[in-house]
Amino acid sequence: MKYAGQALGEEELKVRVTVIGSGYVGLTSGSMFAELGHQVTCVDKEAEKIRLLKSGKVPFYEPGLDSLVQKHIGCNLKFTTSLASSNRAKVIMVAVGTPPAADGSPDLSFVLEATRQVVPYLKNYKVIILKSTVPVGTKQIVKDFLLAENVPRKNFDIVSNPEFLREGSAILDSFHPDRIVIGAESQKAVEITRSLYQGIECPVMVTSNEAAEMIKYAANAFLGAKISFINELAGICEKYGVDINEVARGIGYDSRIGFHFLKPGAGYGGSCLPKDLSGLISLAERTGAKASILKAVSEVNSDRPAVLVNKLIEELGDLQDRRVAVWGLAFKPETDDMRFAPALPVINLLLHEGAKVLAYDPVAAENARKLLPESVTLGPDMYETARGCDALLIITEWAEFARADLKLLKSIMKNPIIIDGRNIFSPPDVKSRGFVYRGVGR
Repeated sequence: MKYAGQALGEEELKVRVTVIGSGYVGLTSGSMFAELGHQVTCVDKEAEKIRLLKSGKVPFYEPGLDSLVQKHIGCNLKFTTSLASSNRAKVIMVAVGTPPAADGSPDLSFVLEATRQVVPYLKNYKVIILKSTVPVGTKQIVKDFLLAENVPRKNFDIVSNPEFLREGSAILDSFHPDRIVIGAESQKAVEITRSLYQGIECPVMVTSNEAAEMIKYAANAFLGAKISFINELAGICEKYGVDINEVARGIGYDSRIGFHFLKPGAGYGGSCLPKDLSGLISLAERTGAKASILKAVSEVNSDRPAVLVNKLIEELGDLQDRRVAVWGLAFKPETDDMRFAPALPVINLLLHEGAKVLAYDPVAAENARKLLPESVTLGPDMYETARGCDALLIITEWAEFARADLKLLKSIMKNPIIIDGRNIFSPPDVKSRGFVYRGVGR
């Protein structure tokens, strides 16, 4: 694999790829394909985003992505607002958003708009790869749309190629994936898609388009189920004085269960799990299929912010005019993504109870400011945020929080109360330093 090597010369380039959508998935995928030796053009309708990318600046936080972009920019990685590169491309990859509609179903308007825009460029055979997370049946919708636009059937194949990237470790996941899923109707499309990933060593699963579309939803729904399961179990453990971390280790050694996604806390968030779970529930309800477990997973997750705030109320009583510090705003560490971040409902509940909220996040503050009420004060660092506060709530497990100077923290807080929503501290250690400590399932 050529990752971390030198930028490639024109003579080494393999497949010409146009990526529509230069957000998290599109930019990460496009940069990976450039590293693997392909000629990549990333397209986005937002002119300011393209301007930043042309200057080598990534408009969101993802460790290592900026270096990869800067390495290939101007060589085999280009950015533009024009789809003209699609004329020469062998592959057109659609990586636009599919946000939830009001009823929870995926909104395919961006996918269909991208499809409409590529029609003029389908004068000869191309592979259209749907990298966006889309519901079962989307391939057929796109195919019918193109045929209705009088695009000859011989001029295109549609591949469903879902992504499985974790924010905060997307570069690692790109070059060392657990699997690559290729859903297609023709062997020609399969082989062209395989060629994009040449140099990546992992299982390649070839399926129908419909199976590939379902695999993405099923994977995220199952991960959400594991998180909601361990969170619900944590509540039972608290009632019986059992440490949920010991229970998680005990069941994690079972190879049928595994250790991943068995960390209790404030609940899941981000751009994938909440959206895809609601999307899968919507798919089930359209056909009358039951989705009892999926609905329960969502309900348990929705309860998590209230569980944490209730712990604080149990310690302080009335929260009116109490100063409460919140450490962590992004939905997980190593990202600035605020989509469905648990910190948002937690903070809203605190404000509803009359608390004065001060918050801090190492990288997500700018994005959070757009979503938080003006009454929330964003602190310059974790200590200044906690200064003079009646309690501290930890929502995101940033590494710097786990390394906090507890002696200093106790000296600057009005009341030494910690509600640890991610179990980053050792209860005996924190309590021995004079704190009132409440974790999750501990």
